[in-house]
Amino acid sequence: MFTPQLNMKRLPLLLAGAMLFIVVATSFITSFEHKYRLSSSTMHKWLTEFSGEALVYFIGWENRYFTQELPKESEPPALSSVLFELTTSIKPGDIRSLLGNELPGFALYDSTIIVAGEGTDYTNLAYESPPPMELLLSGEEAEVQDIERLEDPDPSDSENPPGQTTSGKKIAYIYHSHSWESFLPHLKGVTNPDHAIHSKVNITMVGKKLGEELEARGIGTSVDMTNMTELLRKNNTDYRKSYPMSRTLVQSAMASNKDIDLIFDLHRDSLRGKATTTEIDGKSYARTLFVIGKANPNYEKNQKAAEEINAILNKKYPGLSRGVIGKNKTTGNGVYNQDLSENALLIEFGGVDNNMSELYRSAEAVADAVAEYYWKENGAKKE
Repeated sequence: MFTPQLNMKRLPLLLAGAMLFIVVATSFITSFEHKYRLSSSTMHKWLTEFSGEALVYFIGWENRYFTQELPKESEPPALSSVLFELTTSIKPGDIRSLLGNELPGFALYDSTIIVAGEGTDYTNLAYESPPPMELLLSGEEAEVQDIERLEDPDPSDSENPPGQTTSGKKIAYIYHSHSWESFLPHLKGVTNPDHAIHSKVNITMVGKKLGEELEARGIGTSVDMTNMTELLRKNNTDYRKSYPMSRTLVQSAMASNKDIDLIFDLHRDSLRGKATTTEIDGKSYARTLFVIGKANPNYEKNQKAAEEINAILNKKYPGLSRGVIGKNKTTGNGVYNQDLSENALLIEFGGVDNNMSELYRSAEAVADAVAEYYWKENGAKKE
């Protein structure tokens, strides 16, 4: 009588094949009924988080050719650990994966540190703290204080024209999806970080300064000063629609100006001053952070741009940048309109405790780094 024998060498490949079959079958099934979409999202989470290196090892157990390009120091994953992670969504060694599934709101901190700046870790990553909608849309605003710090402490020297120029072309575009984001030092009587909002004294002032500094370095820049609160109110919608609404601004700008190559969405972090402030050469600066939307299928190109600008910034202004982080749809918008251009970035400038003097200095520093990046990538056209 013939007794089938199981080839143990083929077991990993069979398991990988079985897993692939389950993924395909589940995706097929979930395309029909809405009630199964949670399963579909879970499968998507597995696919996006499952290590490519681990998959190569699985296939390599059947055909060693595939493992030749793996790093020599790397170790093959334990099959039990991989199966445990896929079935429970808990990553051994990462307590956040356990707590994030159990504590409400904890998953908001489950971002990815791509490049860690000085002092940056998972305890002080950027996070959004939406203002109360009734306050945001009411039109009520705090009185402005500390007026002298609203002035630019280091204005650009317009008497010295740049040696490089885009010849009048507006190749950079700056906008503000959350234009209401303001700063406590300038709001009289406001101490609650969630109430740091204002229609005029806000992140758009930093965008205007950044635009001026880019222009001073020969990079033609247009700055969108749209009041997003008014736009949301006009369209009878709320905070959650701010990115779709700002997307229409970017698309309109790109449609009317084919020269746009750099796109920056400026924000203010909700963290407090200790994490968002640093001193360089005796001057106080608001620290910056680059945020990449990893739900954008082409996010690697945005990430490359962020990493290069961040590296230049670190070299010129050590300690200014908090680094580069990635967010998916479970920790934020996930795309941030970055699918519209490979040079579209979200930049956090400071936090609720920073003042305009600190923010303006940081805008000048970022302009230095962006200009060096741009001229390196595109070549300098001399006047």
